[in-house]
Amino acid sequence: MTTSNDTSSNKITKRDLKSVFFRSLTMEYSWNYERQQHMGYCFSMLPIIRRVYKDKDDQVAAAKRHMEFFNTTPYVSTLILGISAAMEEANANEKDFDESSINSVKAALMSPLAGIGDSLFWGTLRVIATGLGVSLSMQGNILGPLLFLVVFNVPHYLIRWFCLKWGYGFGTSFLSKIEKSGLMPKLTMGAAILGLMVIGAMVPNLVSVSVAGSLGTGDSAQTIQSIIDGIMPSLLPLLVTLGVYELVQHKVKIAWILVILMAVGIVGSFFGVFAI
Repeated sequence: MTTSNDTSSNKITKRDLKSVFFRSLTMEYSWNYERQQHMGYCFSMLPIIRRVYKDKDDQVAAAKRHMEFFNTTPYVSTLILGISAAMEEANANEKDFDESSINSVKAALMSPLAGIGDSLFWGTLRVIATGLGVSLSMQGNILGPLLFLVVFNVPHYLIRWFCLKWGYGFGTSFLSKIEKSGLMPKLTMGAAILGLMVIGAMVPNLVSVSVAGSLGTGDSAQTIQSIIDGIMPSLLPLLVTLGVYELVQHKVKIAWILVILMAVGIVGSFFGVFAI
């Protein structure tokens, strides 16, 4: 990748970070089942990409990089955006930077942050805000809905902004230290391994396949699905995922893959192969 020697022009500004912050509010506007929040993430990163890369081909390559699968709690997504911004800045200004580490770090962070974000916002803050709002609304007070919006959104916006600043600040200082120490290759490999583990752990949650039927009679009867699970839990979802991956590797269009999956599901359910 080509880089510019004018590091001052490639330096991310506070205005750029503000643009990322406001764009991050659209993180789930284009959510889809294929790559989930990828378009919102790429849209949020565009001000950074335009700032740090002056060559059009470099900008296109960076945009494509952030169109990969991404999904986490939107309220803490800015922490990863900040780290990605710092890594893109380093990639633009350092010839030996391993750009594959950018997506590896994203993949490694999105699942742990989703667990924290869901617990904090959906499991705690939303419940508190709802309780306060409902208590006033039940008394006929019009301030109930307004109180809910204030209690939920004020902390949410503050955390969004500070996560973005902390992510960028942490990423910048951390990358500088590991570059000097020569640990970047180890970081890249570690992030890649952790990212693959996170993606792999998502397979049983996102892919559901269950075979119908049983073997034996009476109390000794065993369902075919339980036998398969005894061999390896979530074996069928894994096989389906690997099959889809193989189709993608052979350049089969996503639309055709969806048609194939729907056809197999419908036919299999009709003939009693799959449990519903």
